[in-house]
Amino acid sequence: MAKRAGYADLPLHGGRVPRWLADRMTRLGAAMAEAIVLHYGRDELLRRLAHPFWFQSFGAVMGMDWHSSGITTSVIGALKRGLAPLSGELGIHVCGGRGRHSRDTPHELAAIGEKAGFDGAALARTSRLVAKVDSAAVQDGFELYLHGFIVADDGHWAVVQQGMNGEAKQARRYHWLSEGLKSFVDAPHAAIEGANQGEIVNLADRRAAASRARQVDMLASLGPDRIVDEFARIDATAAAPRAQEQLCLPHLVMPARHDVRASDVVARRLHGAFAAAAEAGPRDFTELLETPGVGARTVRALALVAEALHGAPCRFSDPARFSFAHGGKDRHPFPVPIRVYDETIAVLKSAVDKAKLGRNERLSALKRLDEQARRLERAAAGPSVEALIAEERRASSAYSGRSVFGWERAGEGAGEPARAG
Repeated sequence: MAKRAGYADLPLHGGRVPRWLADRMTRLGAAMAEAIVLHYGRDELLRRLAHPFWFQSFGAVMGMDWHSSGITTSVIGALKRGLAPLSGELGIHVCGGRGRHSRDTPHELAAIGEKAGFDGAALARTSRLVAKVDSAAVQDGFELYLHGFIVADDGHWAVVQQGMNGEAKQARRYHWLSEGLKSFVDAPHAAIEGANQGEIVNLADRRAAASRARQVDMLASLGPDRIVDEFARIDATAAAPRAQEQLCLPHLVMPARHDVRASDVVARRLHGAFAAAAEAGPRDFTELLETPGVGARTVRALALVAEALHGAPCRFSDPARFSFAHGGKDRHPFPVPIRVYDETIAVLKSAVDKAKLGRNERLSALKRLDEQARRLERAAAGPSVEALIAEERRASSAYSGRSVFGWERAGEGAGEPARAG
């Protein structure tokens, strides 16, 4: 996956991830990260985390709210918890987090650097610079509150940080990648996600090089007091050159509404994944189905997990589709099917453990499942997105469906959620 730039609207959501989901996100996130490292190496995991569309899809497949800013916090937290005991084996470390945890990042990097052998002090400075660029050099109305720094033993890194605009109830996520980075102040971002706020002050744009140099010159020659006086005499509406418009960047629009609609999903891709699970799963993927308790519904979830592991960048243009693996904690598109989720974790963890011993049959089966889905999607057809959601809700209690509202009760899945009582 190459670096790319983009924007996305991320509605701000409050609340906490319930423990029953956070624990599962930790286990599934760690297993998926392990599988990516085993298949493609550590640099590929960093590239994907620096890809905003993949990151959103990753959070959706783990059962978080498919569209909200909460995905950023929960994914970084899940990876930090899940990869901590594996850091010595994988050579991947997750530092920072939300609030006070973000301020601990330099200390964490210094400590990890001593053990892993990279220059932790230099990366601590990098962490501060990255935060400073997105809080000062890019003045877009969003105040940073989360900083996640993911670093490999060889010193390669990715950063995911997020700012909020409380008045607009929106968030913006910024992605950085060390690969190919030559300057912190000359178009350094792998990507920027967030609501389009109109024209912004972006001194990290390469076109602002002359402006940066002039600002330094003015500060040295005039001093801060003179600059303030001069600025006060300037009429902002005078005949100053019109600012060059920002480049038109690809962007992912995440709506404020909770419900998943047909317009949010590339249906042929979803039908292809489900067709591969239904037609090829029982015949070709006995390695997966040998896991006790695994049935057709779990193979459908695994088909979406497999795409998250092996899909090309262009396939993550519709993150909502990945919420059809394990639903969402707020019951959108449907409650989290706990039994299916646990079976998915068991299959993937078993596949990873066997691959570590040189037995790649199950991990290879997941890759074949993804390949089969892409072949079938050209001609696959199926129910509408609305019908699929309705069916999942009707069957929710059978899959031990759960949301922040409580457990789903038989006969109530298609209507309003059953409240915890």
